[in-house]
Amino acid sequence: NGEQLHQLSQGLNGTLPELNQLVDNLTNTVHLTSTPRCITRPAPSLSPPKCIPMERHVIRPPPISPPPDSLPLVDGAAHVMQREVWMTTFSYLSPRDLCICMRVCKTWNRWCCDKRLWTKIDLHRSKSITPLMLSGVIRRQPVSLDLSWTNISKRQLSWLINRLPGLRDLLLSGCSWVAVSALCSSSCPLLRTVDLQWVEGLKDAQMRDLLSPPTDNRPGQMDNRSKLRNIVDLRLAGLDITDASLLLVIQHMPVLSKLDLSYCNHLTDHSINLLTAAGTSTRDSLSDINLSDCNKITDQCLIYFKRCGNICSLDFRYCKQVTKEGCEQFIAEMSVIVQFGQVEEKLLRKLS
Repeated sequence: NGEQLHQLSQGLNGTLPELNQLVDNLTNTVHLTSTPRCITRPAPSLSPPKCIPMERHVIRPPPISPPPDSLPLVDGAAHVMQREVWMTTFSYLSPRDLCICMRVCKTWNRWCCDKRLWTKIDLHRSKSITPLMLSGVIRRQPVSLDLSWTNISKRQLSWLINRLPGLRDLLLSGCSWVAVSALCSSSCPLLRTVDLQWVEGLKDAQMRDLLSPPTDNRPGQMDNRSKLRNIVDLRLAGLDITDASLLLVIQHMPVLSKLDLSYCNHLTDHSINLLTAAGTSTRDSLSDINLSDCNKITDQCLIYFKRCGNICSLDFRYCKQVTKEGCEQFIAEMSVIVQFGQVEEKLLRKLS
């Protein structure tokens, strides 16, 4: 019919499986209208219809041949500017402007989709994550992806991380634990930054599942290490976690440098003692730690932080039991080794 012919004309830019499916659908329609037999319809699928487009959505592979080095003109000649000059120009454009340029011609479409122009993709607070958005992310292969405060599902996130081997920074603050649990898979890329602030339902038990080695390894895959072992920047603000989660962090994140524990109200001075104890990797690796609004932290924790040789920033703002006098005493005692200053009240920074 007319609608399917329209779909077929639109599908001319698609992949071969997509074209075959459209042709089959059109052939079946013609056959049914020309044959008076009564054909029993198959039983409806039990899976939710909204998940079908995502699972069957085909992503075009990258071009086999490299992009052209020059822009062909209407008269057959080549534009005087070479591709790398255009790429330098495109690098100054916003994502919105790049998308507009992709609609100019096929050559610009390929150039503007170069992953060097899309190292960071920001989708935070998007009202919904659609299959078209997912395929666009895969095509651009970002290094940093911000999905904070979106309604992304576990199925969608699993589909994404399976196809983003070069992803290094993933921001999921405000998402649900059900979605974040996709990171428990053996297909999770080796991330450097993970933002899990205010993730709903993320507690000690979920942290254990997240940081433990994955249990779905393929046959012959003998790696028993955590998939988050390369994390340098971990953000856990607002989570209902205790010392049990910190012990897991110490065990599975040997190169952790920045740690955000603000608004984690179950943490105490003993928690800091664990992080800075002799023999722990965090004692030497931690450089920045945020403990703002942790109301059970006291001046005692400042004594523990003297053990950390690489500490550069300590944030105790709005900690009711950490005093200004205690911070000044810490600065005075550390001055023998390294100079610290109070940038703001209870915000201590190493002076260059």
